[in-house]
Amino acid sequence: MGVLLQIRDVPEDVHRTLKARAAAQGVSLSEYLRARLARDAARPTPAELAERVRARGAAGLGESSETAIRRLRDHGE
Repeated sequence: MGVLLQIRDVPEDVHRTLKARAAAQGVSLSEYLRARLARDAARPTPAELAERVRARGAAGLGESSETAIRRLRDHGE
């Protein structure tokens, strides 16, 4: 079972909008918000993405396209 999450002081217009969106999808407000929170939690933050890129290091693409074309021309490959 999950934990109870309570959010206080939600503006009435925000509550109405979220409730209407939940109803449009045929789910309760709790189900709608649970799905939204799960989707948000599954997405990495910009800082997490930056860390992943740093951890991968340089791509190491090797020779440039210019060098590859010259090599192929010169050696007939």
